[in-house]
Amino acid sequence: MRIVSTNFIPDRSRPGLTTTAIGAVDLQGAGGNWATAGGRSRGGRRVHRQREKRKGKSVGLRIGTLNVGTMTGKGRELADMMERRKVDILCVQETRWKGSKARSIGAGFKLFYYGVDSKRNGVGVVLKEEFVRNVLEVKRVSDRVMSLKLEIEGVMLNVVSGYAPQVGCELEEKESFWSELDEVMESIPTGERVVIGADFNGHVGEGNRGDEEVKGKFGVKERNLEGQMVVDFAKRMDMGVVNTYFQKREEHRVTYKSGGRSTQVDYILCRRSNLKKISDCKVVVGESVARQHRMVVCRMTLMVCKTKWSKIEIEKETKWWKLKKEECCEEFRQKLRQALGGQVVLPDDWETTAEVIRETGRKVLGVSSGRRKEDKETWWWNKEVQDSIQRKRLAKKKWDMDRTEENRQEYKELQRRVKREVSKAKQKAYDELYTRLDTREGEKDLYRLARQRDRDGKDVQQVRVIKDRDGRMLTSEESVQRRWKEYFEELMNEENEREKRVEGVNSVEH
Repeated sequence: MRIVSTNFIPDRSRPGLTTTAIGAVDLQGAGGNWATAGGRSRGGRRVHRQREKRKGKSVGLRIGTLNVGTMTGKGRELADMMERRKVDILCVQETRWKGSKARSIGAGFKLFYYGVDSKRNGVGVVLKEEFVRNVLEVKRVSDRVMSLKLEIEGVMLNVVSGYAPQVGCELEEKESFWSELDEVMESIPTGERVVIGADFNGHVGEGNRGDEEVKGKFGVKERNLEGQMVVDFAKRMDMGVVNTYFQKREEHRVTYKSGGRSTQVDYILCRRSNLKKISDCKVVVGESVARQHRMVVCRMTLMVCKTKWSKIEIEKETKWWKLKKEECCEEFRQKLRQALGGQVVLPDDWETTAEVIRETGRKVLGVSSGRRKEDKETWWWNKEVQDSIQRKRLAKKKWDMDRTEENRQEYKELQRRVKREVSKAKQKAYDELYTRLDTREGEKDLYRLARQRDRDGKDVQQVRVIKDRDGRMLTSEESVQRRWKEYFEELMNEENEREKRVEGVNSVEH
């Protein structure tokens, strides 16, 4: 084994190194000694991949957290950022949306949120389309804490979004937040995965002397009282502060930037036993969804069981609605007559005739692509709006690199311009909808939009699993069958009220 000098710290941002977060914990101690530069197992990457393949199937997830400042007017922009950055799950804080429900924000992403005041606080979790049906349970504890339980191919994943009180808040409010977070963690079985994405409004600081079991060395600046609360919570729940285990440039560790202040207040936490499944974690720069905060993203791997379920494909449909147009209808008639040999009267064999009609329809009218339909809630997301947001993002990046007054004014002007473009696009889209309401097609669009909003507002789309006597989720086929057997045995052998009354009368008579 090659020994590296104690002064050398390997750069974990380089693709050549594959050390995970748990590798960082094992390699660095209180004195900062490092044993290996890469932490690779014997046999190299190829052998390692073969071993992992034999163990089972792996699913990679990109999980992040971001204080958005407000969700008003940012839903579609947030979805666009998640799509570009390939983020699957995002915890959001300070949404400032009042309500307790779910909502589609475009591009297939869905936001589960909770808030009691439209002027402060509020938390939420945004999921990619393919994980929306995996939601088993949503717990909305308060406007500062909420959690989601997902089942991903037999693996239970709990995602918690938190927003701690600011430094100037009362101590009672801070203690209430940590008490709520403790209750959420204690309600999660130890065998299930947990990821916490939160704005803790505290600095855990650089270095890890005395706290090696819960954090790495790569924090920012000095620890404060609120940061100590984060460390204490991690020790209580045996969790690790993921941000601090990966050596990055300071620009990729700072999560909050305002004026001359650059700090780290947003964190991702997971169980210490699962740290080895975290391959990277860093701050994403160059985005303009939030003015002051930056998104933190980590890469996590789930080892899942190989299931027999096949991927559901959307059936391609013939575009029969095109027959409403006279030219399409006439072309369809001519082609159908040719296919039937010029006959005016249809043959007696209906199955053959129906197949000829369907085949002609597919050739003349075409078929649907089978892909997801355009989101009716974000039909205003046009080219002009996207170009304006792109210019705003570039201006934000320019201001972050060179914080001059000229760059600041340019960024603020583009922010105002984006708001105007979005407002104009929305107004135009709704004006077109109101105009179409007088037509039959417009009425159908209205009902379709109402059904979509009702469907998107539900937390759980489909009941996929059942619980045992202790309230734990059962996912395997054997455990589900065993639970149903127990249920029916109790149901069929239980005495009903009539039998109890008869037995009572007989005992009195005797």
